Amino acid sequence: MGRISLEGISKIFGSNSATALGLVEQGKRKSDIAAACGAIVGLRDISFDIEEGEILVLMGLSGSGKSTLLRCMNRLVEPSCGRIVVDGVDVTRLGRKDLLAFRQKTFGMVFQHFALLPNRTILGNVGFGLEIKQVSARERVERSMQAIELVGLKGWETKYPSELSGGMQQRAGLARALAADADILLMDEAFSALDPLIRRDMQAELRELQRKLKKTIVFVSHDLDEAVALGGRIVLMKDGEVVQIGQPEEIVARPATDYVERFVEHIDLAAVLRAEQVADRSAPVLAPTQTVAEARTALGGTNGGASGGASGGSWLVADGDGRLVGRLFADRLASARPSETLAGLLDLGLPVVPAESRLDTLLATVAAHESVAVVGRDGRLIGAVTSRSVVQALAARPGTHGQPKAGAPILSKPSGAPTWSGTSPNSPSTRSATTASTGSPSMAVG
Repeated sequence: MGRISLEGISKIFGSNSATALGLVEQGKRKSDIAAACGAIVGLRDISFDIEEGEILVLMGLSGSGKSTLLRCMNRLVEPSCGRIVVDGVDVTRLGRKDLLAFRQKTFGMVFQHFALLPNRTILGNVGFGLEIKQVSARERVERSMQAIELVGLKGWETKYPSELSGGMQQRAGLARALAADADILLMDEAFSALDPLIRRDMQAELRELQRKLKKTIVFVSHDLDEAVALGGRIVLMKDGEVVQIGQPEEIVARPATDYVERFVEHIDLAAVLRAEQVADRSAPVLAPTQTVAEARTALGGTNGGASGGASGGSWLVADGDGRLVGRLFADRLASARPSETLAGLLDLGLPVVPAESRLDTLLATVAAHESVAVVGRDGRLIGAVTSRSVVQALAARPGTHGQPKAGAPILSKPSGAPTWSGTSPNSPSTRSATTASTGSPSMAVG
């Protein structure tokens, strides 16, 4: 179970919700249910986990249910059925008083419209939630200033919202959520109202804050480029259902449906693929302790998978722990004495990149050096990104959903990529969609 676990969440708007849930159980579509009983299916039997410290992006067009799902997580919107478990607490069972206390402790929320109080300074706005929680004035100012500095607004704390740009106001909204010290941030189209350049700056700033603070972030967006930029898993929704979930590179390279394929067709594969997915792992890796004669034998007396190079290519050389120590050019191997060891023949100038590096950031280096070594977080060699492996990877975009083009290689899955244990229309839930929520149906939102 993840930090947040959603189990069979459905939301029906309008009357006749019981009838609508029964039709959901029968597999009726959203339009059919609306025609039959007048109820609108906002969410349909959604189940998945959100892991500790990840950025998860809820994606979809207007009306797909992404904002409704976000607000169900803290019960600003009451689910019609299902369970929501956060840190082991079944949120759907909490009464009003306990729910309000749990929200204040656990969740911070950032909205598309900044929701700043115009009669308060930025410091007063950032500390407003702490004031409601009756935190002392001294601690309130201290925590608010820490959050203001984190988002780059130090020096603006005495200004009023009207004196700040849109991007700065959104930073203030983010600082307010950070000051509350909630471990989970729910961000509903938080950057949608910003100009493109400011939006990109805020995306980069959010990634950096998440790297420092290790918050769990659920981010709603209708912009696939934004989802790719944030770099976390994507939950793609349509008509209140989850149609695919995965890393950006998985969704772009292997769309599960025709709808997903149309949704992602404009995205550049090079912007989402990671170095470890493109790296060639098939070439022989030599050891620095080998002699020239042993290396020639291991390579079968040929280029043996040498990568690139006008002089006949090169091979990567790693020590006994699998850590890169250099590369050996084919011409040096050909001219060396059989008794020489490889350690004295190595070129140490090979560019090295982390496994998670985006492919588009490597293209110039690959063009200049023919190959780039890729290493994991433990420092061990994964393989090399070469001109050939780049072309193969970019040719792997599917022609039909879920199926690569003929002859295209299957891209490697990133090491440690989270798997999805939830459901989708392609993998029907075994849990009844008509199980009623145990939360109080009469509880007021808020």
